[in-house]
Amino acid sequence: MTTVRIPAGWPATEEQARAVQDELRERVVLDEPGPPPGTGRVTGVDVAYDDERDVVVAAAVVLDAATHEVVAEATAVGRVSFPYVPGLLAFREIPTVMAALDALPCPPGLVVCDGYGLAHPRRFGLASHLGVLTGLPTIGVAKNPFTFSYEEPGVRRGSASPLLAGTDEVGRALRTQDGTKPVFVSVGHRVDLGNACAHTLALTPKYRLPETTRRADSLCRRALRQATS
Repeated sequence: MTTVRIPAGWPATEEQARAVQDELRERVVLDEPGPPPGTGRVTGVDVAYDDERDVVVAAAVVLDAATHEVVAEATAVGRVSFPYVPGLLAFREIPTVMAALDALPCPPGLVVCDGYGLAHPRRFGLASHLGVLTGLPTIGVAKNPFTFSYEEPGVRRGSASPLLAGTDEVGRALRTQDGTKPVFVSVGHRVDLGNACAHTLALTPKYRLPETTRRADSLCRRALRQATS
């Protein structure tokens, strides 16, 4: 497990963090389709916290996109690098997530975040932030719609409806299993929305959440228990 320090110059206030978002948001690439679903490698990242001990653990799990077999995995532990502020959660997670990605023995391919990309009040969630800083193609697959509206998609797997900020589509509500609650897919960086949804469906053969998210969640929880025991 890699140990992470808070980077020098890391934002310490809401004003500083929003200024960083404003600067980096201009670098998001939206005109690339991204890698074809079901090919190459795909990596899930997730984090777990122990706020009482000021500890955050990140996990990165690389899967073969076709078989969903684990190719590699890595974890990192660090201090919580920013207070809890809605809309600025990436600043609590990015240093440790990047350290976990850096510790992988192979290229991660597409990165799937348990959270948001463009579906964010400032159009710059964790998936976009991570994509810009690493240059990797990224998408966000979230469990809830945050502050956005949507019409319930059809009950069958693959049904989708726009996730809306006013009249702007910032993502899609996507049904990954018949009759289950939808997930909320948004573009992070270097992937278009149609492809992001296709990747999400390719990664959900049995369960509501992508295999990438399920594996990364399990790993970071185990790593947090180890780090705080």
